[in-house]
Amino acid sequence: MNPEQRVLIILPAWNESEGLPMVLKEIQTKLPGVDALVVDDGSLDDTARVAAAAGASVVRLPYNLGVGGAMRLGYRYAYEHDYDIAVQVDADGQHDPSYVPDLLKALETCDLAIGARFAGAGEYSVRGPRKWAMRLLSLVLSRVARTRLTDTTSGFRACNKHLIAFFAHWYPVEYLGDTVESMVGAVRCGFTVRQVPVAMRERTTGTPSASPVKAMVYLGRAGFVLLLAMIRRMPDRPALHPAPSPAAR
Repeated sequence: MNPEQRVLIILPAWNESEGLPMVLKEIQTKLPGVDALVVDDGSLDDTARVAAAAGASVVRLPYNLGVGGAMRLGYRYAYEHDYDIAVQVDADGQHDPSYVPDLLKALETCDLAIGARFAGAGEYSVRGPRKWAMRLLSLVLSRVARTRLTDTTSGFRACNKHLIAFFAHWYPVEYLGDTVESMVGAVRCGFTVRQVPVAMRERTTGTPSASPVKAMVYLGRAGFVLLLAMIRRMPDRPALHPAPSPAAR
């Protein structure tokens, strides 16, 4: 890791007070000197208090917006505080901070680095309609991005300063917008994407939503989001300029 680069770990969190202390401690241990920001997405528990007590910076949304809304606020924070790199990490413990240096290394040759579960590391697997949807998305987005992508819905990703500025002003909040549509929008505006093999872990808190009916709904919604991302008008790529200091606003 380049000590001259300011790196921000962004953790969107909704009712994650139980597992956050362990996740933040692991980040502090494995990534010393890296700042952590917890975006409390309208939690009903003590997520914000627990995160602050564990040494993280905290921003709060007044009500639950989902991962897209939380990440949009996180990127805005990263932009306004002049970070060079922003890394999205789940607050439930699935993402291993040990892979963050690999993501940062990939950013030397791209704007967006994605931690891919199906690229040769680990034994993570999915089945049924959800697997079909992921394969379809990966096939289409690989063509769009002109690089091989195997896990386009991964929430473990890092972006450079140019993309932070873009996401701070445009970031979709709809279902799958934080993964699929944000990637398509970035590529359509000239940003480059690479994937890095990572191994995912079982979540430490929360309950995964999985059933045949939910999987079919996921398949349909994924297709719709992909179509919307391909036809929606994208904003102009912003010129990189110094962000206003918090004191000046």
